Amino acid sequence: MTTPTSEDHLQRRLKLRHIRFIALGTAIGTGLFYGSSETIQAAGPAVLISYIIAGFAVWIVMRALGEMAVRHPVAGSFANYADRFIGPYWGFITGWTFTFEMMVVAVADMTAVGKYMGFWYPDTPGWIWMVAALLIIAALNLLRVSVFGELEFWFTSIKITAIVAMIIGGLYLIVFGINIGGHQTGVENLVAHDGFAPFGVWGIIMSLGIVVFSFGGMETLGMTAGEADDPERAIPKAVNTVPVRILVFYVLSIGVMLCLIPWNQIGVDGSPFVQVFGQLGLPAAEHVMNGVVLTAALSAMNAIFYAGTRTMYGLAEQGQAPKSFLHTTRDGIPLVPVFIIVAVIALGLVAYFIIPDALFLVVASIATFATVTTWIMILISHHRMRRELQAAGAASTSFQLPGWPYLNYIAIAFMVGVMVILAFSAAGRTALIVGLSWMALLTLAYFFWLPKSARQRVELEPLEWQDEKRTLDRQDSRPE
Repeated sequence: MTTPTSEDHLQRRLKLRHIRFIALGTAIGTGLFYGSSETIQAAGPAVLISYIIAGFAVWIVMRALGEMAVRHPVAGSFANYADRFIGPYWGFITGWTFTFEMMVVAVADMTAVGKYMGFWYPDTPGWIWMVAALLIIAALNLLRVSVFGELEFWFTSIKITAIVAMIIGGLYLIVFGINIGGHQTGVENLVAHDGFAPFGVWGIIMSLGIVVFSFGGMETLGMTAGEADDPERAIPKAVNTVPVRILVFYVLSIGVMLCLIPWNQIGVDGSPFVQVFGQLGLPAAEHVMNGVVLTAALSAMNAIFYAGTRTMYGLAEQGQAPKSFLHTTRDGIPLVPVFIIVAVIALGLVAYFIIPDALFLVVASIATFATVTTWIMILISHHRMRRELQAAGAASTSFQLPGWPYLNYIAIAFMVGVMVILAFSAAGRTALIVGLSWMALLTLAYFFWLPKSARQRVELEPLEWQDEKRTLDRQDSRPE
């Protein structure tokens, strides 16, 4: 095991706009553009309630994470927080489970790329496009972090522009009652086909598994704290935009879609967004939208690579991953973690050959398990941090989660409920088996592979200490 040099470190090159769009890059992706058809078929128009409920829980998680990230901006963020405020075992579990989540979600995105390319090239095997996507995104993640941030900014800008265009165009059609594709548009579509909740409360409950998967990745925002040039300003601004973005990009876009086309005619073959644009009657509209959702999948993969590699880097800093993970390129990119993620995601291709039709639903359920586990650890870590600050009489940050500790309890109860929901579907039961097996393997690794020196609680430096240290480092590096 080699020793990293003094030049092996991450670099603070991410601007505020990069940080805002990186979190959106993971969250506005395959789960929305492709997985939304699954949620609509499970709950009907009442799926909007699912997105609002889950969105509120996500906001609580993000505010809790944002408060910790402002006080302790570190690479690997919530793995370090779990280590410090709950215990080293839980830090180890959290870090590697989040890494597992990112890899699984990347497989889902890669699968979606194959589906989207099949729209243009139906006779070409999907695995060819999946391999191409993997190689392209891996190459992008070997560039300096500022280039990555810039690419993610433009990738996400394309997605946002397309969603806003659909919302504006859709509202125009709805207001003027314009018929599209043989369907009468209007808000009556929300209740005209077996009612607003055709499957009752149970349908809303069952849709939550994929809805949570759709929001999975927003916690990536915490990863950017270690490379943000002004985390105290950037993190709160990015977190505060989460509620509006959830309402606009999820609730409003899907609501407009449901008013344009009856929910029972939104199919599961391809993206429902492509289906809607295809029925607008505009020249090449569905081809343009298919390009957008393809960009969305690649954008999500791009952000996922970033999050996964930075988590492994943070684990190595804690001594909970090989020291080789700390080696970075001249541009501050942790090289070994990039190649490890490439190798693991490539295994998803094997699963594609075994269960090509069910792969997306299975990996989405597995990702939901990992996402919920990570969110629970974030909430517990935040709760412990606030208790420590309260007991010590220390000043908290200017950016706090309101309603503590009650909102923590509400969100944790929601997460536990989602875990229970997984047991009621075949894909969900597979996810529970895989997830619990993963936790068991991590437990064995912690007690039998990890050296005792790595089982010590980490100490986190508050932001003001890090700022002072960076100032001293700059002064020491000046020529005499």
